[in-house]
Amino acid sequence: MFESYYQMSDTPFSRAIPVDKLYHSLSMEEMVGRLTYAAERQLFVVFTGDCGTGKTTTIRRFTNELDPSQFSVLYLSDSKLTPRHFYKGLLEQLGCEAKFYRGDAKRQLHHEIELMRGIHGVQPVCVVDEAHLLDREMLEEVRFLLNCKMDAMSPMALILVGQSELWDRLRLQSFSAIRQRIDIQCKIGHYDRSETNAYIERQLNYAGCDHHIFSDGAIDEIHRYASGTARLINKVCTQCLMYGAQNGHQIIDDRMVKRVIEGELS
Repeated sequence: MFESYYQMSDTPFSRAIPVDKLYHSLSMEEMVGRLTYAAERQLFVVFTGDCGTGKTTTIRRFTNELDPSQFSVLYLSDSKLTPRHFYKGLLEQLGCEAKFYRGDAKRQLHHEIELMRGIHGVQPVCVVDEAHLLDREMLEEVRFLLNCKMDAMSPMALILVGQSELWDRLRLQSFSAIRQRIDIQCKIGHYDRSETNAYIERQLNYAGCDHHIFSDGAIDEIHRYASGTARLINKVCTQCLMYGAQNGHQIIDDRMVKRVIEGELS
């Protein structure tokens, strides 16, 4: 509803923005570089960040930039993931019907990966999202999955993506065997004030808006409310644009942002 009022050709601050139109912060650039390095060398990565800071968005960009002739991305996101369903999910993405028993499915997966790498020259990259929700059994299975040819090589690049508590769990003594296998541990942070401003400008530019809508004071209030969290920036900016359009305001100032936060987002 606010798009026509502000003369926008697309909707900003939405989840549907194409990867090439995303705001590329320095933190995202660093994360994508590390993940690409891991994919090329078949490493084990734990990628964490607080809720709403852009982990899955970063993964979208990372996988989008991989050469499909060299890499095959296998993506799983299931809070109740078990070892059997883990292998079943990967094999189905490879076009195979998984064998019933876990051990058989694991050997089947290793075989399919060897064919993929040996015949087609394609390296698998497995991304497990929402990994902070995985139970102990599934985390332990990761250790056995990465043990290939008497621990001489890793069968795939494996990236566990989760909220910050994932790393807190892995730091426990009981997970030391898994932790020792981690090749790269990285964490995406929150935007600072200047990055919040750049993020908002990028979103508005994507929407075809060639003029400023949010005042400097408004951006201060947005950053204070969102604490540099992209998801919350999206939420408060969308609500402000709706409020501004409904009340005939071409410019959104700090008082309007405060009013929206107190009224709609409290």
